[in-house]
Amino acid sequence: METFYLFIVILLFILAASDLVVGVSNDAVNFLNSAIGSKVAPFKIIMLIAGLGVLVGSIFSSGMMEVARKGIFNPGEFYFSEIMLIFLAVMVTDVLLLDAYNTIGLPTSTTVSLVFELLGAAVGMATIKIIMNDNITSISQFINSSKALAIISGILVSVVIAFTVGAVIQYFIRIVFSFNYKKRMKYFGSLWGGLSFTALTYFILIKGVKDATFISEATIDYFQNHTATILVISLIGWTLLLQLLHVLFNLNILKVIVLVGTFSLAMAFAGNDLVNFVGVPLAGYSSWQIFNASEGGVANDFLMTGLSGKVSTPILFLIGAGIIMVITLFTSKKAKSVVKTSLDLSRQADGDERFKPSWLSKALVRSSMNLNTNIRKILPDSFVNAIGRQFEPIKQKEKDPDAPTFDLIRASVNLTVASILIALGTSLKLPLSTTYVTFMVAMGTSLSDKAWDRESAVYRISGVLAVIGGWFLTAFSAFTVALIMIYLFYYGQVYAIVAMSAFVIYLIYKSHRYHNKSEENAVEGTKEVYDLTDENIGEKTVKTVIKNLRKISTAIGNIITGIELEDRKQLKKIQRDLDATTAKTKYLKDHITVIVDKLKKDSTDTAYYFVQVLDYMREMLHAISYINRPAIEHIENNHKPFSEEQIAELKKLQEVIVNFLNLIILSIEGKDYSKQEDIQAILNQYLHLIERYNKNQIGRIKTAASGTKNSILFLNILNESKHMALMGFNLYKSQRDFVVLNKKKN
Repeated sequence: METFYLFIVILLFILAASDLVVGVSNDAVNFLNSAIGSKVAPFKIIMLIAGLGVLVGSIFSSGMMEVARKGIFNPGEFYFSEIMLIFLAVMVTDVLLLDAYNTIGLPTSTTVSLVFELLGAAVGMATIKIIMNDNITSISQFINSSKALAIISGILVSVVIAFTVGAVIQYFIRIVFSFNYKKRMKYFGSLWGGLSFTALTYFILIKGVKDATFISEATIDYFQNHTATILVISLIGWTLLLQLLHVLFNLNILKVIVLVGTFSLAMAFAGNDLVNFVGVPLAGYSSWQIFNASEGGVANDFLMTGLSGKVSTPILFLIGAGIIMVITLFTSKKAKSVVKTSLDLSRQADGDERFKPSWLSKALVRSSMNLNTNIRKILPDSFVNAIGRQFEPIKQKEKDPDAPTFDLIRASVNLTVASILIALGTSLKLPLSTTYVTFMVAMGTSLSDKAWDRESAVYRISGVLAVIGGWFLTAFSAFTVALIMIYLFYYGQVYAIVAMSAFVIYLIYKSHRYHNKSEENAVEGTKEVYDLTDENIGEKTVKTVIKNLRKISTAIGNIITGIELEDRKQLKKIQRDLDATTAKTKYLKDHITVIVDKLKKDSTDTAYYFVQVLDYMREMLHAISYINRPAIEHIENNHKPFSEEQIAELKKLQEVIVNFLNLIILSIEGKDYSKQEDIQAILNQYLHLIERYNKNQIGRIKTAASGTKNSILFLNILNESKHMALMGFNLYKSQRDFVVLNKKKN
């Protein structure tokens, strides 16, 4: 039995390594958002500074490990065998939950996930004990419920305060500096730098070192008791020093603020949130040590009162965890996805919006517009116009894919405000999440900076609401899944543990593959848009059209075969491929303004025909999807299959449409558009066949030879096939006009 618990300890540390990877991938947005968004330095330099902050901060983590051992539940009420299963359930749930959030690119709180996993697992084990023991009637003796309630209240408070404070401070800072801030930096730059560095100093002293075990209590008490003096000296000293460096060496104060802020937030993240990843395994290891030290202890009868005391964490564990976190920062693609979500919601420019508008986001935007209109009526026009000029962005001659998401002013506000709020909350012993604070500050500054204009506001607000909803879902999911896990492990023992470990490995592998594929498609789509120029647009369009027409031609045959064999898996695979192709075409259409901006002024006609080609291609892809999706549903619902006569008609249609598409492909590929009459003749033949088969199906309906569901699907296939063929011919003519016009220009 001792071997079994040693296996659990080893498994906990393996899961800890995995949890460090998925946890850092999610929390990287907390300290990378501002530096990456403003492109304050090359990406490698940003990562190096953040990595150094993480490594330093990990050494400061020891004092935070208490929450994993006794913050949520009372360890003295559980036996050793029970406490080990609680820790295992927490770690398995944490890995699964955080990896799921990383895969979809949403930032969540690792603190909230840990707290509610501990709560869920402890409640699950407590209910088992109540069921097994009639003498136990209350769950309150096992659980510290006040901690969970404090976390929930912390979510609500930190979300509202961070957003509001970020918005207000950004508004006034933008009025002072405007978007053309370089001219005003020589007057106000050192003062803003002094304020920011003072906030970061306070942040590092209050938030960063207060729990470090290698710093004496006397030193920490000195910092706490002389906070006001330290802040005044810091403000004066930093302001004078930055002004001197700016005058002598033309120091870019904003860059220094952002880089130092990135380091301090990364340090605080590692110093305080490391417990979320390794606190539970270390608590499990301590439990195992305490149990082994007892003489003749029985796992099912050994109460873990020993966990109630203070246990120091070996420094090697902390350094090892820090190294894993740094490596993850440099290698994790999912970390970039989570950061991208935050940047997309806060970017200054319009673009492809990931989130769909909701009724709530529409109502909020409408209300805000009405409020703004009423306020403008009250204020003098001269005042409104003067303020408005401070928010006029600098116009760019051409859209640059490598342009910063927002400027250094906003980046410095993000870091400064987040640092102040986190440090203030810590000093007041308020439970808050660094993720919530940094994210909501970034959203508040985006609002004030007018990044959420009428073109993007409903999408951005919907995205923010989705992220906030995900935070509350984190609490519910963490509690529920951990509770289920504890029942599974308690009754399944080693079989359930091994099976669940294998399942975790499989899910992470699948999510990793899915994420990589999504990233490749996104990169390919971006490259396709920004690589288009006036000189190569004709050649690249021809390649894209031919590739998509071949996919459609192949898909038609596979769909008919799938319908005939009732092969649901094949049809679903076809749909995944079609969806990927449709998404790429949509990406091109959504970024048509970028493409048009890159073309020359006399390229209006070229752009017009290019848009037409995209529209017809999308219509063809939609048509074949509208054939395939109902076919999948028909088979999944186990409706009657097509008759031999219906299959024969579909195969004849397939033969003609494939011939039609192949002739179009040959004509476009060879740039020989003399085949239009032949293509028109095949189209007419195809339309005639559809008309005849429509009449055949109506005859089958009259004679009751075909059922209702069967007839609906067959007639839908004929209708969408007709639409697809007509769109194909229109695409051919538009592509012809596009190529001819482009040839004349060149």
